[in-house]
This record gives sequence, structure tokens and C-alpha cells, in this order.
Amino acid sequence: MSILVQRRLANPDLKLPDSLHPLLRRIYCQRKIDSVEELQLGLDKLLLPAQLKGLDAATGLLQQALTEQQRVLIVSDFDADGATSCALAVLALRQFGFDWVDYIVPNRFEFGYGLTPGIVELAKAKRPDLIVTVDNGISSIDGVAAAVAAGIRVLVTDHHLPADELPAAAAIVNPNQDGCEFPSKCIAGVGVIFYVMLALRSCLRQSGWIEGGWLKQGKFKDQPAPEPNMADFLDLVALGTVADVVPLDRNNRILVDEGLKRIRAGRARPGIVALLDVAKRSAQAIGAADLGFSVGPRLNAAGRLDDMSTGIECLMTANPGVAHRLALELDGMNKDRKQIESDMREQAFQYLDEITIEEAELPAALCLCDPRWHQGVVGILASRVKDKYHRPVIAFAEVEVSGAAANEAAVIELKGSARSIKGFHIRDALDAVASRHPGLVSKFGGHAMAAGLSLDKSKFELFKQAFQEEAERLLDDELLRAKLFSDGELRPEDLSLDTAKMLAEAGPWGQEFPEPSFDGRFLLIQQRRLGDKHLKMVLSPLDAPQHTIDAIAFNLEASQWPLADSNEIELVYRLSVNEFRGNQSVQLMVERILGFS
Repeated sequence: MSILVQRRLANPDLKLPDSLHPLLRRIYCQRKIDSVEELQLGLDKLLLPAQLKGLDAATGLLQQALTEQQRVLIVSDFDADGATSCALAVLALRQFGFDWVDYIVPNRFEFGYGLTPGIVELAKAKRPDLIVTVDNGISSIDGVAAAVAAGIRVLVTDHHLPADELPAAAAIVNPNQDGCEFPSKCIAGVGVIFYVMLALRSCLRQSGWIEGGWLKQGKFKDQPAPEPNMADFLDLVALGTVADVVPLDRNNRILVDEGLKRIRAGRARPGIVALLDVAKRSAQAIGAADLGFSVGPRLNAAGRLDDMSTGIECLMTANPGVAHRLALELDGMNKDRKQIESDMREQAFQYLDEITIEEAELPAALCLCDPRWHQGVVGILASRVKDKYHRPVIAFAEVEVSGAAANEAAVIELKGSARSIKGFHIRDALDAVASRHPGLVSKFGGHAMAAGLSLDKSKFELFKQAFQEEAERLLDDELLRAKLFSDGELRPEDLSLDTAKMLAEAGPWGQEFPEPSFDGRFLLIQQRRLGDKHLKMVLSPLDAPQHTIDAIAFNLEASQWPLADSNEIELVYRLSVNEFRGNQSVQLMVERILGFS
């Protein structure tokens, strides 16, 4: 696949202080920010909860539940955002003085996503008075109806895009629902429940339940307890926000930055520390990328292969020994997930290579299905295929959804996970397909860049055709060409450890606020293979051959390997701080080898 390298364009109207390092001024001007205020982080700059639609109804429900000591059940999603949301909700409500708070996280293989009627049946056995959904629920029309019919009130907290019809919940808090004026539309599910808990604390202060920072009512009437310090939950908020790959607008960057500060200062909960430990990451030097690529996948592995309860318990425990044991279990699941993913990726790439040879070029969107594929891993597979071929991708796994009589065939449904590219809103595309072909898609939901769906196996080819037609209608050659963005070249003197540290501290970096990357040509002094797919190099800037710097490239494609006698190499790279045996050095993390000679 050809890659077009584009230099990021600077915002000429953005005026930054002269005291800022020139390189940082350049980088910030090339990000989607409109004013210097957007670079000012800190909890005092955090958006206030008041603009969230449905917040008064939500806190009213929770305050009544606390006053009457009702039974509260949290229903979570089975990914990292859901796990952190669930842990935060349970821990915070218990600190507020709720006597009975429990949770259910749907096993994706038995119940699928969200508050379904089947989950409500499980919930009824726990006799809850109030169900609170976290990171799900906005599309749970039937599940909420089943709960209401059973006499259970429902509070929906979610951030996914709503459909035309909303569930008949007692309260809904979702910044993406019509009429919500909360400015941060890309907040993660864990951010939404964090704001609900913030608002609950304010409500309890106003009602006198909390006085002078102390809980003095209910179970605490005779022995007051300190009110929850909501900043203590920011490590969970940072992890869920980064792992869910939501855009890092200013508000999300504040949440992530504050959470990272707490982790670096040794104030993270034992589960996050243990997950960092098994990932061989230093909590004192952690960045947002460590949460996204080291902690998040290990947490997600539980929901993909087994039961996310293991991940939730790891995040909630106050016992470091228990946290370490659970983190090791999650690490083992993640290793299994990697092997399953590797096999699936090989099968998908082989199939796509074959049809490319036959058809000369790929369609505008890819729909893949294989009866061998694991339902919990198709989302990662779709992401890997999308990265390689730069196409919207939906990967499906087969699922037996109901039993059959001895003389009947089993009912097979396809569970799909979709990943998209810039310029193609995947949920809107699914909505368009479902509208033009009623009954084709059983259900769907998601975001602009990721979505999930279900359909009958017999309808796969019809869906594939309809989806590809929608992609061809909206995508042109320009959008289908992969682009790699660069912040330009670096001077030889900027290829330093000090610069790498400065850039690391200038974040947090992430979705829609990308970590700085640069392009340039170098002298290739040494090259050495690491395993079958990785390359270790020693380079020198063309203008400063006396200056050497280490570089490493992971997972190279066959066309990217330099020849043995290559003398020069052109790269897109990031500056990184490499730590080895207590020593730090600067290293280039290669994103793409563009050419060599």
C-alpha cells in the first residue's frame, strides 16, 4: 500500500507566547486548537457538570436510592472503558454510603452488548431497586423496557451515539443526546459516570448529607466519614479515556493529564500499578501511550476471551497481592489473545492477497467472515486490516444464538466489529444501509470510527454488497489513499534526550491530538534484525554525520527492509526516551521507512 506523507499545516492565527520553545510552538500550531487557553490544563479548567442534560434527574434518583438505602446494580460494558466505568461507579457509591452496590458485566458470548432483556433476567435475581448502566444503555430499548416492567428503575449513563428512539429510562445522561449542551461530545463512558458522581457529591452537599467535607447522615450519622475525594478516581478516568481511543479534546486531556500525574506520583490504585508491573512499565515515567498500548489491551483481554469481571475486580481491589495475581491472569489472557489474533490476521491477509490478485484492486470497503474466527477478537482484526489496506473494515464471527431440535440446523448469527478511516462515519453508514434495506441488520451501534452489529448469516452477501455500495458512494480515491502526517524535519541539535523529554511532557498525546512525528533522511550506519519483523539501526543526520542516534522499527513489511548495502534511509519517526538498566537515551521510533539508497 502506497503512503502519502503530508506535513501538518499550521494555524496562522494561533498566537502562542514567545517563552514557549520554538519546536513546541510549531507543533501546537499544527494541532486542532484555536487558542492558547486550550493548552492550559488543570482541574480548575475542567468543564462543569451542570450542562449535562438529565443530570438533575440522575442525581435525584441516586440521592433517593441513598436516603432509602435501595439496592443499586451497575450494568457495564465489557471493554476497558466499561471496566473502569464500573469500578469507578461501584467504589464511589460505596464511599457515599450505599449499603448494597453490585455489578453485572454481560458475557459477550452469551448476552452480547448492553442492557438486554437477558441481562435484566439475571439482574432480577439480585433484586435491585435501581439499575445504572455505564458505557452502554443508550440503545437498550428492549432491556430498559424489561427492567421497567419488572419494577426496576433505570439510570442510563453512556456516550455512544443515540438512535432516533431513546430507551424509556428514568434518567439519561449522555452528552450526545439531543438537547445536551455539554461541550465535550467525545468524552468517554468513564468520564460520563465521573461527572455523574461529581454532581451527586454536590447534590449531597446542598442537601446537608455532606457537611464540611464529612458524610454525617445515614450509616454515618453516629460516626462521620470523609466525603469521597473524586480526584482519587482520575487514574481510572485516564485509563478508560485513553483505552477507548476517544478524541483528546481539552477536557479529555485534562482528565488524562491529571490521572497520569496521580499514577506517576504513586497514588494509583493497586490494580493499575500491577498491570503496569506485568507490562514492565514504570509508573513513575508513564505516558498516555503506555495506558493505551500496555495496560488497556491486558484489561480488554478479559472481555474478549472470558469475563471482564476479572478486570473489574483487579481495578477495584485495595490489596496489592490480589491485584498482582489478577494482573497476571489478565496478562495470560492477553498472550492467548495475541496468538488468536495472529492466526486470524494471517488468514485474513492471505484471503485479501488472493482476491487482490484476482480483482486487481480492493473494493472501497471490506467485509470479512470466517467460521474459525473468535467473536471477541474480530474488533482487533478489523483494526489491523484497516491499518494495512486503509479501507473501512467489518470483520464477522459466527455465533450460535439459539438451540435447535435434533433434526434442525442451529441458528447462526454473525457478530461484526467495524473500524473506519477518516472521512467515513461508520455508524452513519450502517444506519444508511439499515434504512435502505429494512431487516438486513438485526442491530448496530457505535461511533464515527468504530461500531458493532449483528445480522443473520444468510444475509451476509447482501449486506456486504450494500455496505460496499455505501462506501463507494462516499469514498473517493483521495480518501482511500493512506496518509502519514509529519510535523516536518528536526534539526540535528533537536535529536536529543532533552527534546524527547520535553515532547513527552507536552502532552498528553492521543486521538485527534497526535504525538509529534517527524520526517527526514539519515545516513544508515548500522542495521541489525531483531527476530523476523523488527529492525534496529544506528543513524546519523546528513548534516551532522558525527552525531549518531539509535532507531528501531517494528513489524516491517517486506518492501520496507533496507538493502544490505544501503547508505541512506528516509523515515517518518517519533522521538522517544529509551530506558535500559537505569540509563536513559534518545531513540527514534520509526513509523514508516519511506525509502533507502
